Amino acid sequence: MESLYVIKIGGNIIDDEKKLASFLKEFASVKSNKILVHGGGKLATKLADTLGIKQELIDGRRITDAETLKIVTMVYAGYINKNIVAQLQSHGCNAIGLSGADAKIIIAHKRVHPTIDYGFVGDVDSLNAERFTQFIDAGLTPIIAPITSDENGQLLNTNADTIAQEAAKAMSKIYDVQLIYSFEKSGVLLDANDDTTVISSIDKTYYATLKEEKKIFAGMIPKIDNAFAALNSGVKKVIIGKAEELKYLIENKSGTAIVN
Repeated sequence: MESLYVIKIGGNIIDDEKKLASFLKEFASVKSNKILVHGGGKLATKLADTLGIKQELIDGRRITDAETLKIVTMVYAGYINKNIVAQLQSHGCNAIGLSGADAKIIIAHKRVHPTIDYGFVGDVDSLNAERFTQFIDAGLTPIIAPITSDENGQLLNTNADTIAQEAAKAMSKIYDVQLIYSFEKSGVLLDANDDTTVISSIDKTYYATLKEEKKIFAGMIPKIDNAFAALNSGVKKVIIGKAEELKYLIENKSGTAIVN
């Protein structure tokens, strides 16, 4: 099988023009087949504040009402996606910007929760691996915005980490897939405030201990849960680490490896 990297870039890097530019230059230089999934950053919140549209977060997750859906679609699938594509083109990477709604590449459904109405938030049902392969075979690098749609044509705001995991799982039936979560930290840290305390590898037993000791908490938990789900579905390797060290993440010389 050919190799494929599914790389997710976190929102905090998207908010920093210099760090984003550095990452994209590094990403463009990766010679293997690759897919980039990007988060949204703070731009949608800023635009909502400017327009006077109140934002509500529960456990760090945005409640997406009808007006907020318009904003995140414009920002994520519009400005951020096309800014990334344009920069990659300048580095000789023939990128194509897509949302889940384009070419029916991702089908999702509106999240159902027993106590919370998340609004127009989507959970992924399926990802069209054959369609992604067609883009890759045509020499195009897919750049995926975290907007999907359901079977009835309803747009949905969808977690980018989850999209990256689902893409890695689906593509692992066709390629040898490595999933890389790249963000502002150097990896999973023993001390969240000390970037030098990177844990080199985490298996399920160690992960349970780290959670019990409250060394891992908040947003890192769903990221690692997604990593284990990917490994259990055929993904060869999952790495979490610093966006500007992408080359070293690919070479397994930095970051945190999640292993079964």
